[in-house]
Amino acid sequence: MQTLAHTALTISRPRRKFRAWAILCLLLAFALVSIVFACSIGSVTLSATDLFGAIGEALHGTHSTLAATLLELRLGRALSGFATGAMLALAGVMMQALLRNPLADPYVLGVSGGAAVGALASMLFFSAVWMIDAAAFAGAISVALLLFVLANRDLRGGIVDGNAPLLLLTGVIVASGCGALVTLMLSVAPDNRLRGMVFWLIGDLSGTQLRWLPWLVLAGALLYAIRMARAINVVALHAEAAATLGIRVGTLRKGLFGCAALLTASAVSSAGSIGFVGLIVPHACRFALGPDHRLLLPAAALVGGTFLVLADTLARSVIAPQQLPVGVITALIGVPVFLLQLHHIRKR
Repeated sequence: MQTLAHTALTISRPRRKFRAWAILCLLLAFALVSIVFACSIGSVTLSATDLFGAIGEALHGTHSTLAATLLELRLGRALSGFATGAMLALAGVMMQALLRNPLADPYVLGVSGGAAVGALASMLFFSAVWMIDAAAFAGAISVALLLFVLANRDLRGGIVDGNAPLLLLTGVIVASGCGALVTLMLSVAPDNRLRGMVFWLIGDLSGTQLRWLPWLVLAGALLYAIRMARAINVVALHAEAAATLGIRVGTLRKGLFGCAALLTASAVSSAGSIGFVGLIVPHACRFALGPDHRLLLPAAALVGGTFLVLADTLARSVIAPQQLPVGVITALIGVPVFLLQLHHIRKR
């Protein structure tokens, strides 16, 4: 019997590995298709001929036609949107694993509130785009460091019965304080800056530029997450016995918190507070693919990036030439999807 069980396990492992690679390749292909779709759709639609001609011009370093100019603008926005969506989805998976709470999302600990305070303060007193991004990133990192200092006990291993009371309570209080500061700045902001501040709070990709830093943050966090995926599986299923199995639980929790905070800070400073991506995408991937973080983590990153690219394409084309904040589209899609997911979880 033991020999038969070992043989079946040996056969099933290559099948599971092949299935995981097949799923990731399919998701990667769909992500590439979504980026091509985003480059061709807008207030001016590009046909397949125009798109391939624009790609040829871009490869030769020339932008003499309208199609080539549109491709450059749309491709940069699509790549920025993909990186932002992937970071939010990956941060959501990490936060849910850290808190052992399926309702956790990247914004639950108030990191986005710190970014909002920094960004709106920069919009109120300055106007340079790079200062807004830098202030948002600095505000998010400051809140993350404050949480790390105040809730260090929970991160060392004080999470009991799946909850982190001190970490969650500290995050809620800090988020409330940031919300009060945001309301104060909105109430005293001049009319000519209020619209931009509101758009930033909702989440908007119209002013984003293609930068390498978010991609480096995403790549580093994803490599760390994949490397620690087995340990995350053990902690998620057997948190009380994880330490006896040789897992450094405190170090793992600190790493998850640091990566999730850095991902959230980078995403929010790039595109504002885009909601629901870090909540519904991990749920959908877990429901469809299972709880194994070795597959869940890269799959959530690919699905999150694809989802935000498609949502942004819809936001800038549904009432073109006017553009909607992409956060509105993600919320309108996310609310019914999340309610449907809750219904299925209750039935199971």
